[in-house]
Amino acid sequence: MVTVVGSLNLDLFIEAPRLPAPGETVRSQRFRQESGGKGANQAVAAARLGASVAMLGAVGRDAAGTRLVEALRATGVDVTGVAYNEHAPTGTAFIIVDAAGQNQIVVAAGANDLIGAEHLDQHANLFESTKAVLTQLEIPLATVAAALRLARVHGALAILNPAPARPLADELLQACDWIIPNQHEAAALAGLPDGSSPSPGPVAARLRERGGGAGVAITLGPSGVWLECGAFSGLVNGFPVTAVDTVGAGDTFNGAFAVKLTEGAEPVEAARFACAAAALSVTRRGAQASAPTRTEVDAFLKQHAMG
Repeated sequence: MVTVVGSLNLDLFIEAPRLPAPGETVRSQRFRQESGGKGANQAVAAARLGASVAMLGAVGRDAAGTRLVEALRATGVDVTGVAYNEHAPTGTAFIIVDAAGQNQIVVAAGANDLIGAEHLDQHANLFESTKAVLTQLEIPLATVAAALRLARVHGALAILNPAPARPLADELLQACDWIIPNQHEAAALAGLPDGSSPSPGPVAARLRERGGGAGVAITLGPSGVWLECGAFSGLVNGFPVTAVDTVGAGDTFNGAFAVKLTEGAEPVEAARFACAAAALSVTRRGAQASAPTRTEVDAFLKQHAMG
């Protein structure tokens, strides 16, 4: 089983010909609402890829919260660990996607900010038989730390997707078995200045050092992922596809990587599988809606092995 501790958001999408500059208005006639949140996205991705998945998080006592929980349940995710909070609305993300599939996102956390470590203790049974605990940074850091500790207590893989980027103590990173940032988040964690584009190898080595030997997987978009772990150091290539929407690709990668690791795969095999899942996701619109099934990923990998 994969246990996901993280956020649930209602995603409000606007598709525009290009992303607006500061102070600029760009016209669009395409708007849609979808289920999202990095935690929920990763839970859906893992479930579609065949894993048994449990979700811990919080929504408001509102129509949006009901919608998000039902979407998870419909995918087969165990939602007994999702709380309905009376004091905050469901989290909301405002997402602008341009014609090339690139995006800008602003998130109002809502109930996600009120999910505490005590909630995890109330659902300790969801950690007892899990093989991996997957966390992100759209909920309080204390709750993330508690989730990673519970993973260690129960002998599960402790996986952190440090997104969105924020400063993290070495102690938190050292509670991880795997740290999975994108290249911008990795640079921030390595203490590099904004806008820098360093080679991923030295950055990954720095993060592995900060994490006390934790495995590091830096996602590089279509280029693939840089792995830094005991068994391997180097690039695992991505797959060339035509992207229509990159929202949720990183979440799909994280869910897929966790699933494959829990099946006993070596990190390189898990990374290749996750790159395939992410590549398929960017060819479709939406975050959860774009996550592929296990059959689709296996067929995609078979096709590329033959090609």
